[in-house]
Amino acid sequence: MTELTEPALDPMTLDSRVGFDFFYPVPLNEPCSKREWREMGKAVGLTQFGVNLTTLPPGTWSTQRHWHLNEDEFVYIVSGEAVLVTDSGEQLLSAGMVAGFPAGKQDGHHLINKSDSPVTLIEVGSCAPREEGGYPDLGKKFIVHEDGSEDFLPE
Repeated sequence: MTELTEPALDPMTLDSRVGFDFFYPVPLNEPCSKREWREMGKAVGLTQFGVNLTTLPPGTWSTQRHWHLNEDEFVYIVSGEAVLVTDSGEQLLSAGMVAGFPAGKQDGHHLINKSDSPVTLIEVGSCAPREEGGYPDLGKKFIVHEDGSEDFLPE
């Protein structure tokens, strides 16, 4: 990753991470395996909330559908079109649109790129020291401990 020397940088100079192999077991990682993101917030020294620049190639999911107990999430679509899936169904989000997911609201959500072009988005989320939530489609829950370790458990 680029070392911070100024409070501003070009996010494309940051190392990118691809997929979710570090968290989701096989085969649950497959729909998200081409997701690419750059941790912009960390790169400029932010600790109160995270900010990622994320690209979803065609056919890729942002995550498994999930909700958070302690963390707010916010998404801004920079370019392309993504389908937001929640308990209410599907909604098409295009460039310039936003979506928000308040902490504690047990409404699973994720984005799917059903188009033929990449989708670029900015994800913003609070950084709770301990987090938990659920995956309603999987019958699973997750716990992120203060030491950064994670558990992926049956509900």
